Amino acid sequence: MVAKDPAARGTQILADALTDWSSFRSTVFFCKVLGADKSYTHTEAQPFSRSFAGRDWLFMHNGDLDKQQLDLLHGRKKRLLEPVGKTDSELAFCNLLAHMQEEMTARQLSAVDPQILLSWFQSFDALGSADMCLSDGLSVACFHGTRSPKQLCYARIQPPESMEVQQSSAVQVALNDPRDTYRTALMFSTAQFSSTAWMPMQAGQLLIARRGALVWNSHPWNSQQRTTPVPRAPVPLDATIDATKAVAPFAASFMADANPSQSQQSQARPINVRAVTATPDGKPLAYRMFRITHASHYEYSVPVEHSTHLFRLQPTDDPVQEVVRSSLTLSSIAEEIQYEDVFGNQAIYCSIEKPYTKLSVEAESIVKVYAAPPDDHSLSRRQNSIPLVWMPWQRQMMMPYLLPKELPESQLRELTDYAMSFVERNDSHLLRTVEDINLSIYRDFAYRPGTTELGTTPFDVYTSRQGVCQDFANLFICLARLLSIPARYRMGYIYTGANYANKIQSDASHAWGEVYLPYVGWRGFDPTNGCAVAQDHIRVACGRNYGDATPTSGTIYRGGGAEKLSIDVKVVELQDSA
Repeated sequence: MVAKDPAARGTQILADALTDWSSFRSTVFFCKVLGADKSYTHTEAQPFSRSFAGRDWLFMHNGDLDKQQLDLLHGRKKRLLEPVGKTDSELAFCNLLAHMQEEMTARQLSAVDPQILLSWFQSFDALGSADMCLSDGLSVACFHGTRSPKQLCYARIQPPESMEVQQSSAVQVALNDPRDTYRTALMFSTAQFSSTAWMPMQAGQLLIARRGALVWNSHPWNSQQRTTPVPRAPVPLDATIDATKAVAPFAASFMADANPSQSQQSQARPINVRAVTATPDGKPLAYRMFRITHASHYEYSVPVEHSTHLFRLQPTDDPVQEVVRSSLTLSSIAEEIQYEDVFGNQAIYCSIEKPYTKLSVEAESIVKVYAAPPDDHSLSRRQNSIPLVWMPWQRQMMMPYLLPKELPESQLRELTDYAMSFVERNDSHLLRTVEDINLSIYRDFAYRPGTTELGTTPFDVYTSRQGVCQDFANLFICLARLLSIPARYRMGYIYTGANYANKIQSDASHAWGEVYLPYVGWRGFDPTNGCAVAQDHIRVACGRNYGDATPTSGTIYRGGGAEKLSIDVKVVELQDSA
């Protein structure tokens, strides 16, 4: 919501207009306080708001730009949006959204390379004073121009300091609501508040923040050195405004869900994998972006009158993998229910009651896969050997991933002996044993499509020494579980541009196994290619077995006859990587 009063001269008019101010809850707040001006209208008063890519965007600007040059700059862009008012600020705002439109996959700030975003602000900086804040409601980008008339500062407020009332000469920010007790706030402002130490931004510096945390800094050295905080501004006794949760002139504030246990220290390191950009030895870590299209086309000899379907086609979104966009299209009208299943997979249940002879299911996703530093297995807690020792409650939680497939005892004994051979030749070392099993299946088993079916057991694969990715994943999982190593089935996709031997995998979904390593977590191993799962793999669904993670399944209740199915899967790497 945006509320403006460009001609107000009292300190209470805007606050009084909002009858229930205390009920407003948001992660982002913008506020710009200026003296009243009769020449201003709502179309020319900040902040500005525009709807773009399914979100409401906010923009503020402090300073003056050469509007003639800015208009020429905007004219060279695709004129996606036209300003409503006559200000240079709104024109710059429209220009930024035109840049976003050119970034084909950028529908929110987090999808734009921060260096590219910085270059956009720098183009404005050459035209005058350009203190700017841009937000899509999730992230806030704040740029301090090189020719700004005022010092722009930032501060991070953490509990219990958030219980205090933050007050400047213009506004008062109250963070003493009980619902804010365990929240943090990151604030940008040209006016420092009385009870917080503010850090000055450097000329030309861009900061990107999300949910109370600083996620990108164009001048990282500025945050590492011991910069002297900006002195707190004195507060005149008559300068209080009852505008709870508002922010100072030219400021953006947003709350975070988590509460750090202690103040940030110089030796602190990020624990969010996406924030780690280099290994301890200085090697850069970059994300890779992929577009995945998965199309299934069904044809039936007799019209299908009623059917239900279950789709697990949306990739996993977690600290290592980010879903930028995902969509599902059905050729028939259906009742859809989207939900998260018991394994944490995003699923869609569909019921189709209108007769059809052809059904097309098309899913498209754009995913970022982040590189992560290699796990440090030198830690004593991670130096595990087989057999693993689990606490009773751990074993109870892991039981679904410890029970091997039900097979005749003679077959399980032979598979156990095979699994123990890896343990013996690796001196019972956990990680080396798992890696050896993974690599041995790749070397000793032939990848031969069409030689197996859904009912093929791990023992069948073991004796025939052939199969496809699903079979090798099942065998890997079975051997791990027989060694009391929790293992689960993972369905996803693989980018075969890495010249893997089994390029046929790019024509369908891929499968591999994941094992739970104590004090490490779930780690993926691809026995089809004899490698650990890294940035070539896009994870979608997981479960105890194939049935828990199958991408598409369904039941035909009436009609159907003979069925013809064709599947087309494409994984393309996009060049917008950083």
